[in-house]
Parts: sequence; C-alpha cells; structure tokens
Amino acid sequence: MEGEPTLRLRIFDLNCWAIRYLSKRRQERVRLIGDKLRQEGFDLVLLQEVWSEQDYSDLKVKLAGCYPFSHYFRSGVIGSGLCVFSRFPILDTLLYQYSLNGYPYMLQHGDWFCGKSVGLVVMKISGIIFNVYVTHLHAEYCRDKDAYLPHRLVQAWELAQFIRHTSKAADVVLLGGDLNMHPEDVGIRLLRGWTGLRDAFAEAMRFEGCKNGCTLVPDNCFTDKSEMLPFPLGIRIDYILYKAISSFTVKCEELKTTTGPAPGMAIPFSDHEAVMATLHIQRQGQPAGATLGTADLALADVVTEARTEVGVGLRAAQRQRYSWGRMAVLALLLLLLQAAAALGTLAGLGAEQPFPKLSFCLLAFLSLAILVVATGLHIFHTMEVKMLHGTEDQMWMALRALQERPSEG
Repeated sequence: MEGEPTLRLRIFDLNCWAIRYLSKRRQERVRLIGDKLRQEGFDLVLLQEVWSEQDYSDLKVKLAGCYPFSHYFRSGVIGSGLCVFSRFPILDTLLYQYSLNGYPYMLQHGDWFCGKSVGLVVMKISGIIFNVYVTHLHAEYCRDKDAYLPHRLVQAWELAQFIRHTSKAADVVLLGGDLNMHPEDVGIRLLRGWTGLRDAFAEAMRFEGCKNGCTLVPDNCFTDKSEMLPFPLGIRIDYILYKAISSFTVKCEELKTTTGPAPGMAIPFSDHEAVMATLHIQRQGQPAGATLGTADLALADVVTEARTEVGVGLRAAQRQRYSWGRMAVLALLLLLLQAAAALGTLAGLGAEQPFPKLSFCLLAFLSLAILVVATGLHIFHTMEVKMLHGTEDQMWMALRALQERPSEG
C-alpha cells in the first residue's frame, strides 16, 4: 500500500569501449571502472563493450565482495560485450541475438562480428520481480547517410517485442544500454511507445552531469572530434529506461552522468560517459493501468514511420541481392566456358590452348573466387531481405491493431 516502505535502487550503466588491441588504455580504464564500482556500491551495474572475457573475469574477481552476483552474455564471433553485476541474486538469464547487425564486408565497422544482442536477467528484490535488460544496438557512423538505419530499426523493434513478450510476469522492467539513437529518433520513439518504457533523464527529479544528459561529448579525449562537429554539446545515446507493470510505481529521484576524467586521473572511464540513476519503487493500492493504448494514434504514426524506413532498407537489400546474384551467375558462366575450353583442348577437339597456362589458371582462380564471394553475399542479402520483410509484416499487423483499437467500444 501507499504506506509501505520504498525500495531505493541505484543503477550504473556504461559503454566501456574495451576492445582488445584497439581501444586506447583499455586495461587501465577497466581497472578504473572496477575501482569506481567498488567505491560507489551501486545495486546494479549494466556494462557494454566488455569484449574481452578476461576483462570480465578481472572485474568479477575485483567486485566479488560488493557485487557477488554477475553474468556475462556470450554470442557472435567475439561476443556480445554485455555483462551485469548485481548485489542481489540473479534467478534466471536469457540472451536474444538480433537477426540483422550490419554487413560482414564492412570490416572497418565490425558490428557484424560482435553478435549484438539483448541480455535479460531476472531478479527478486524485497519481494519485487525485476526483469533487467542490457543491450547495445548498431552504431550510426554517419547521420547524414545512415546505411544502417533499417538494421537498427529492426533491432529496436525486436528489442521492444522481446521486452513485451518476456516481461509479463515481472513487476518492474529496467533497460540500460547504448542504443545508438538520439532521443527523438524514430527508433527510440518506437521502442518507448511500443513498450511503455519511461526515460530516466526525462523523468528525473534531479539531474547532474553533462548538458542535456549527453553521453558522447566532444570534450572526451577518446571521442573522434570530426564526428562530433555537428553536435558541439554532444549527443545522448546511452539510456536507462524503466516502467512498473503490476501494482507498483517507479520514480527516478536522481540521474547523473560522469563528466570527463575519472576522479584524480587524467583519462575518463571510456569514450562514453556513464549514466547513474537512483530509482524509487513503491507498491501502490491498485494495479497500474496498461501503458500501451493510451496514445495509440501517435504510436501508429511512429510505427508507420519506422515501417517506411524498413521498407527503404528492404528495397536496397533486394537490389543488392539481385546484383550479387547476377555477379555469381556471370562468374559461373565464365568458369563453365573455361572448363569447356580446357576439356576441348585435352580431347584434341580444338586448337592448342590460346592462353598461357599460368594466365588461364589465374583467370579460373579469379572466377572461382568471385563465384564464392558473390554467392555468399547473395545468400546474406537474401537472409537480410527475409528479415526486413518479416519485420515489415509484423509492423503492418501492429499498425492495423492500433488503428482498429479506437473504433472498439
């Protein structure tokens, strides 16, 4: 009831930028992060980009006294980079890997190899069931020509669906992570509208930190200054979102971000600023009403906008599939012609081989390489088309349900 005590929960969220061999001063920064967490004594820690399992193990040993419970989510080629540390027992875990995550041939970005996912941990604190989600969506790289927008929208949609379908038994839902979306982007509006999650920054009674809650700021010595030129104050892409499902209320008492170098040090914890929220959870007299459906028309507009962007990505993927398929067919035809010429020469049916053997072999090897690569990319883009088409269909069904709901009695 209203008079029951309030549960106070302190949450820490950070994209650690801990890429082995690539991130600057990685091991030193991981030690600083561990020191910070041990000193502050948060209740729940959500970390992203902990790509090295050894870094996770080092943190686990260092934090065992204050965070006795933890979990590392493994996926993809080099892992999801997601892990959770908690003062409270973890009852269950689940990992969902996003169906689309960039392109394998974009080696300079590398998101495809990371196995971007959403991890779920279930905890029971003071009799309250918490579903805690941690995730990291595909990076933007270029806002003006964002080739990954359809993939990130698919990820946002799958994240929203995953939360909706796995949180029905929970009392409180928490989501933290690097969403790689600005607060007004269609993806974040889709995620919040479809799940009913509230933004801790927007709801906080007190805020302290970088202006506008930005978590990627030009003043950080590890950020690419050229990429930040359009955003002199920085951008906010790291979030803590929450909602109560049953007869509870959740309020954000305070939200903080770090502001550059770690205390007493010359470097920050990461190229991102950390987000720290203090939440109050209290039982109320009546179950909370459903959040979905209170603004169905506005949500329908968001779903329509997202579906349009996914459709653009679908058509682009179809063009790529056709181009690589045609390339594979041409390479196969060239190989067949070479094979026919070689067989004809061996059988004495034709003139002597017109090309030097080395050139002939090199041409055959090149044709085979093109065939293998083109076939692989044709298959990849075929899968991409299926995933985008499937998401577009799901959004259409959701949109139809939203449009029909106001007409119901």
